[in-house]
Amino acid sequence: MSSSAIAVRHRASSLADSPWRLLFELLLIVPAYTAYQLVRGMVGGSAGAAFDNAIRVIDIEQRLGIFHEANLQQLILPQVWMVDIFNYLYIYAHLPLIIIVAFWLYGRHRENYALFRNAFMISGLIALVGFTTVPLAPPRYMPEFGFSDTIISAQSYYVFQNPKIVNQYAAMPSLHFGWDMLVAIALVYNTRSVALRIIAIVMPVVMLGGIVLTGNHYFLDAVAGALVACVGLGVAYLLRRMVSRDGAFSFLT
Repeated sequence: MSSSAIAVRHRASSLADSPWRLLFELLLIVPAYTAYQLVRGMVGGSAGAAFDNAIRVIDIEQRLGIFHEANLQQLILPQVWMVDIFNYLYIYAHLPLIIIVAFWLYGRHRENYALFRNAFMISGLIALVGFTTVPLAPPRYMPEFGFSDTIISAQSYYVFQNPKIVNQYAAMPSLHFGWDMLVAIALVYNTRSVALRIIAIVMPVVMLGGIVLTGNHYFLDAVAGALVACVGLGVAYLLRRMVSRDGAFSFLT
């Protein structure tokens, strides 16, 4: 191995293990997520197309026999405490959970941290394409089909997002479901704890209830979110196979 190659390898390993790595990750992720929110908010699409697409999704679900979101929501509406639970699950079992698991991966399973970081970032980029090309009005905007808007009543709905840049028609894919599924995969992949694995398996099911029972997403939004998350993870895995961990771009893997 040449001296230059050894130097590159040394610099790469030094970055991976140095205290500056955390700062690097924050400077990468925070602006990336901020840009994601800004772009997501700017690509709202037309209201007409969003409601037309919602009718198409409902029609497809009816044909498939899975259009039961409104009926399920009606089961919890008489119980205010249940409505509150699912509202706050939708809000707090998403971004805060992702942040906690990201720090856990970084601190305890650094060898797999970049794999899942990349999966989140790649799936976010794919989702932006979906939000741009397929604006979709969420179920809560379709009261004629029996839906109710419960989530806006939760005062902390906008705690993690600026209401001025929220894209109300970014229902498909559901990254609330897709990203929680990635969190679950990360937990199952990186722990041998049976209890933690059971919790991980239950998490996407709980979030599915959160996105459906609050009137924010259709079942097909969750399917799309799962597909986007899987594609993101697959591309991230290929990236890890292609990029040397000893090279100048080792931070990618």
